[in-house]
Amino acid sequence: MQLTTWLHLVPGRPLRRAGHQTALVAAGLPLHLAVVPLWLWLLGTMAALVPAATPLPVLLTLVALPVLLTLVVTPLLTAGQRRRYRALTGKDLPRPAVPGPGRNWKSAVRRLTGRALWRQVCYHAVAGPLLAVLDLAVLAVWAAALVAASIYVWIWALPPQWQVTDLGYTTQAAYITAGGLALLFLGPRLTGALVRLDTRAAEVLLGPSHTEKLARRVADLAESRAGVLDAADAERRRIERDLHDGAQQRLVSLAVNLGLARATLGDLPADARKVIDEAHREAKEAIAELNNLVRGLHPAVLEDRGLDAALSGVAARLPIPVRVAVDLPQRPSPTVEAVAYFVASEALTNVVKHAQATRADVTVQRIGETLQVVVADDGAGGADLTAADGTGLAGLAKRVASVDGTFSCRSPAGGPTVITVELPCAP
Repeated sequence: MQLTTWLHLVPGRPLRRAGHQTALVAAGLPLHLAVVPLWLWLLGTMAALVPAATPLPVLLTLVALPVLLTLVVTPLLTAGQRRRYRALTGKDLPRPAVPGPGRNWKSAVRRLTGRALWRQVCYHAVAGPLLAVLDLAVLAVWAAALVAASIYVWIWALPPQWQVTDLGYTTQAAYITAGGLALLFLGPRLTGALVRLDTRAAEVLLGPSHTEKLARRVADLAESRAGVLDAADAERRRIERDLHDGAQQRLVSLAVNLGLARATLGDLPADARKVIDEAHREAKEAIAELNNLVRGLHPAVLEDRGLDAALSGVAARLPIPVRVAVDLPQRPSPTVEAVAYFVASEALTNVVKHAQATRADVTVQRIGETLQVVVADDGAGGADLTAADGTGLAGLAKRVASVDGTFSCRSPAGGPTVITVELPCAP
């Protein structure tokens, strides 16, 4: 039966916790002492050869040998420490960043010069021996506590002649038992403090550095944010499909039926015909409003035919001429494509509402791993990204920033206005 199984049989949660921690300390003692012989060898070699004026090449060779052996056994000892924590605590120590794969000499140099390896060496060669001293001290406290607390058992196991000749043993045993009970009370606290110290040292020296933790956190946040954006974009597409296939089709059917009733029922009273006409007009207005809402959520043409067709449709509905030039060898991700569409569409809407322009140009192209969107007009200029003038440029900048893009607006007084957006679209 495994040690952890035996520990689960110990009654009482505090006793089981103390048993787990003591087992963790005992299992760590040989691992903490593993490098000590190599460093004693190194110190003995230097103490013997340096005063004897040993040739420098020989000295360096003999000194380098224990250091190289330390580097060789360090990954094995680290794996042993991870297995110790996994087996006795049920948790894995965090792992540092691993250099790029490969078995050539460049990969070996990266591993030897990496901070992760030398932090592990520091743990096994410096922190390990210090922790081993504390391990021995804690285990000695437990041994003394168990022996002292059970002194009466040991006394009654002695020959009767000794008990008769030493009549003061009962008083001495009582003091020893009290001391043993005090050590039993102190032992779990010392063990817990040592386990916390060992765990902290292992997490700092065997795990990732603070910089690596921050980099991982940033990567996790970027990944989670990308997932949220993708989910929001997928939800917009779902709502668009539901509106297009559900409510919009019902309104169209209603408008058709009202139109047929108005055309075929010629003998209706004037009041009834007026009600039908108003209902037909309102149904058509509701269809138009719903079309605009659907296009604002996620136009179907964008998903089916891409940016070129979607932006061309937007340009065709504007009252000023708009030249659209889209040069994309392949479509970007749906999220980036949606951001590019909405930014260009909103920018063109601002041109019509605020710029007093006679024409506009939209250029979309991919430059390396960046999707560039440029919207230019010949209007009056003066657009301000920070002004609350109803143009929504700050909102566009936030939408672009949500995918780690950049937004710039150059709009001197008198024009022209040029909005440039760069969106990352790396594969």
